[in-house]
Amino acid sequence: MSTKTFAVGEATLTGQIALQLANGYLKPILTRSAKEKINASSELVAQIVEKGAPVYGINTGFGPLCTTKISKEETQILQSNILQSHSVGVGEPIEELLSRLMLILKIHVLAKGFSGIQLSTLEMMLWFLDNDVIPVVPSQGSVGASGDLAPLSHLFLPLIGLGKVHFKNKIVPTQIAFEALHKKPIQLSAKEGLALINGTQFILAHAILVSQKLKSCLDQADIIGAMMLEGLQGSIKPFYKELHTLRPFKGNLHVAGRIRTLLQGSEILEDHIDCDRVQDPYSLRCIPQVHGASRNTWLHLKELLQIELNSVTDNPVIIDKDLTISGGSFHGQPLAMALDYAALAASELGTISDRRIYLALEGGHGVPQLLMNNTGINSGYMILQYTSAALASENKSLCYPASADSIPTSLGQEDHVSMGSISGRKALSILTNIEKILAIELLTAAQAFDFRKPLKSGPLLDSVHQLVRSKVTFAKEDRVFAEDIETAIGLIQNEDILRTVANEMQTHSLKWDSNLTQEFNLF
Repeated sequence: MSTKTFAVGEATLTGQIALQLANGYLKPILTRSAKEKINASSELVAQIVEKGAPVYGINTGFGPLCTTKISKEETQILQSNILQSHSVGVGEPIEELLSRLMLILKIHVLAKGFSGIQLSTLEMMLWFLDNDVIPVVPSQGSVGASGDLAPLSHLFLPLIGLGKVHFKNKIVPTQIAFEALHKKPIQLSAKEGLALINGTQFILAHAILVSQKLKSCLDQADIIGAMMLEGLQGSIKPFYKELHTLRPFKGNLHVAGRIRTLLQGSEILEDHIDCDRVQDPYSLRCIPQVHGASRNTWLHLKELLQIELNSVTDNPVIIDKDLTISGGSFHGQPLAMALDYAALAASELGTISDRRIYLALEGGHGVPQLLMNNTGINSGYMILQYTSAALASENKSLCYPASADSIPTSLGQEDHVSMGSISGRKALSILTNIEKILAIELLTAAQAFDFRKPLKSGPLLDSVHQLVRSKVTFAKEDRVFAEDIETAIGLIQNEDILRTVANEMQTHSLKWDSNLTQEFNLF
């Protein structure tokens, strides 16, 4: 079956489509009309060079050298020089998926025809994707204004035969891949070097993964939180629709509806109706408010992401033959602030999850202290909470907003920068920790669940409990719990829980009790 195509520069790009392109499920193509726009923009640059009137980045130097005139003969040398001089990244390389995303995002924006790029250059960029030759990009070095200069320079060094690439499961000098595939580097023309390295594609690629991971963690946190509610025999009243319509934040309404759906058909819930507990601790009772606030943050990031994915962010922008604008659309502040907000939203998921883990260890309500009957000789689940506490604390230290800082660069020409690249990297680190915290809560919730027998929950949560027990047995005594945690992390990262719930909903013809499901599912 042939791979479906996506018209770069013309069709509307979403985060989901970008990931499909990066993973090879969609193929990026240039349509005839896109090629015409690209050639027209490139011709405008050629005319500017021929006329000789100074236009930033075309026949002038860059940054503080913007007043230095570059001759017609030197414009090509300038383009390769800028890639080399700006390739100053350090640190471990970003994962290959992020590099693929950066390539796709850059191809999409350049194909819009406002950057003066040559068609042959864009076709070379597509060649890298088609042949699985993916540039190696260091993780550190961008301040997130004038675009992600250092990361993008590394991304495009291979165009001129320099830098390193991922090739046949190894990192090799670009020249080795070229020799193996009988390919030659290209010669950049006027404006192209600047068009390639100006833009927010490093920040944007991270924002796509942050959005994807945060969405996954939010969905799974609701399910695991509901499991813990059942394991500790909490009340469903704080999730009633009548309560949340009086304070109708979208996230709160959506989360409360999801919890109601997850608890449908629960014997545990029915058994709790006439008990004398007045109210539960906040970590159970306030799931809609806390998870919901993080949901609202995700919606905000999704809105900004959609705009940025289809925006022209390089500089200068070639509007038409009479108008070339040197502006600041490369500035990463819109995404930097949203990513810092998302980092806080993710961290809060871990904070409340850790509190529920701790709550489960206290004992009472039919659950033994430390979730094990024979304690003393056994420590039970005590130390698992140490790990969740450590991870939650680490996340708090990562929540300081990178976008609150700015250090002038480029001899003061770039006197306010976004630090958005750091925002994106920190948010991903936090989400990796959240996956681990949720894995620990999943284990503790499953252990608490077993103490509710012979009562059962509804079909949805019972199916999740069965999934966990197919991988991790009930703990009657101490063992190497690190192995259980690794298994649970795999369940979280592979989204097995989400698939299990989705399949069970289809089997029982259930639907989420929320009219916001579509809005929170679109990505």
